Amino acid sequence: MFLCQLLGIGAAQVAAYPERGLSAEQSAHYAAWLERRAVGEPMAYILGEREFYGRRFQVSPAVLIPRPETELIVDLVRERIRAGSVPPRILDLGTGSGALAVTLALELQGAEVTAVDLSPAALAVARGNAERLGAAVRFIESDWFSAVDATGFDFIVSNPPYIADEDPHLNDGDVRFEPRTALASGAAGLDDLRRITLEAPAFLAPGGWLLMEHGYDQAAMVRDLLVSSGFQEVASALDLAGIERTSYGCRP
Repeated sequence: MFLCQLLGIGAAQVAAYPERGLSAEQSAHYAAWLERRAVGEPMAYILGEREFYGRRFQVSPAVLIPRPETELIVDLVRERIRAGSVPPRILDLGTGSGALAVTLALELQGAEVTAVDLSPAALAVARGNAERLGAAVRFIESDWFSAVDATGFDFIVSNPPYIADEDPHLNDGDVRFEPRTALASGAAGLDDLRRITLEAPAFLAPGGWLLMEHGYDQAAMVRDLLVSSGFQEVASALDLAGIERTSYGCRP
């Protein structure tokens, strides 16, 4: 991946021409990148980008690295768009890099997408991705719903923090380098999921959907939260690893 980035070529060319040399400047970049990777810094932060739903999104340590399992939310929204219906109004809570908001704006022609995040640094990354990829998204600095000035959304989507504050996995792998505020959420990891579920009905149109990503062992608890907040058609969907990764419900 480093060589592809440095030389502007594909992996097949790297493999086919092992004798190809690097310039002094390229060698220096390569060595510096290797040092950063050797201490565990994520490849996405070193290279400054990560693919999501077939598009390259720029990332920085200010945002969570987009992951393939989050693409499930895009698929679930698309499945719920009725043929011939008016373009949906969508709210993305905790947008981070903007991966969900930008993807939904580009995949759903005419969709009116609003994205919020508490972090100004994250919003700067998301705005940059929207501009670079040509997506029309409205961005708001907000602590979840607190600064959202509209209601009647057809979809509210979120990949919120859902890891327990003391979970040892927070000290492993790529997660060590990602913003803690985008990962941890209380003693059981449910604080933000609970808040979103309680407040979402006031911002959804009748028949609107709330879809949230959560941890591998939280599906049943999140479904209970949805039911207790009055949602109907509550269910969970499996990611590519067969894990219940996204739970959702419909406002009556």
